[in-house]
Amino acid sequence: MKTAVVILNWNGQALLQKFLPSVIRYTPSAEVVVADNASTDDSLEWLAANYPEVTCIPMEVNRGYAGGYNEALSKIEADTIVLLNSDIEVTPNWLEPLTTHLNENPMVSICQPKIRSYKEKSSFEFAGAAGGMIDFLGYPFCRGRIFNTVEIDSGQYDSEQDIFWASGACMVIRKKVFEELDGFDHNFFAHMEEIDLCWRALNSGHEIKYIPRSTVYHLGGATLDKSNPKKTYLNFRNNLSMIYKNLPGSHLIPVIGLRLILDGIAGIKFLLEGHPADTSAVIRAHFHFYGRVLSRKIKRGINVSSLPKVVHKKSILLEYYVLGRKKFSDLKK
Repeated sequence: MKTAVVILNWNGQALLQKFLPSVIRYTPSAEVVVADNASTDDSLEWLAANYPEVTCIPMEVNRGYAGGYNEALSKIEADTIVLLNSDIEVTPNWLEPLTTHLNENPMVSICQPKIRSYKEKSSFEFAGAAGGMIDFLGYPFCRGRIFNTVEIDSGQYDSEQDIFWASGACMVIRKKVFEELDGFDHNFFAHMEEIDLCWRALNSGHEIKYIPRSTVYHLGGATLDKSNPKKTYLNFRNNLSMIYKNLPGSHLIPVIGLRLILDGIAGIKFLLEGHPADTSAVIRAHFHFYGRVLSRKIKRGINVSSLPKVVHKKSILLEYYVLGRKKFSDLKK
């Protein structure tokens, strides 16, 4: 089965110079592709001069993470696709455990490796850690990272596990499943599009796995820093959109109502902490979301009667901020 490792690049020549060598060195069995999202730096010229064996897909318009990958993957012939951030350092034998698991388990359509921090090698990384989870109100978190608390990797998540979402920093997916799901929602542009995709996959009967035998290191924050108000806006807007698209109908109104209150509290918290731009971002995200719902620009997905089994049935906000459960292992208590 053919595998393609696809790196989406936007003005990331410096990142390609730093991280592409490890991908080339430790990925001998797969085609390596750089999909360029209309960069204005010298990324393509540098690639052609230094790595002519790498397949390049230049795109005329920057469509963000979601639209960029949709366009790139439509031009790639492969059975298995690896979506790999340009700021990922891979390790020896990183790919084989992931592709082997998909080959041997037909019900599993998406998986991710263990994702550690490039800056602090012993710690999990914010975006993915040991597999993505979500609570019944739509708040995502990870095994190994809940909100801003990131755990040291001491082997506590060294077993394969069903997860709710695989990180877009390093996601392995069957191409036919990506196509059946119509790819990423391009309206997301960036942030949480992989969670929306995984939710749609779960609602369609697919399984998603965390494979700890594979490890990669993620720099993180290379495109938008987590403190950037634009990132706040995209996260809140896209989170509401994926809830609307994927929740069972009986859950929708209660959850959206609760989120209006809780996101309002988050906006007040931003303001009290001296971040009025983030408060404005939360307000704009809600108005944009409600406008798109009323104009029917957001479509509901498959009509399901219940939440996927891997959803955390309690409020992660309550457990983290009130009960002080800062680690994933604490949630079972």
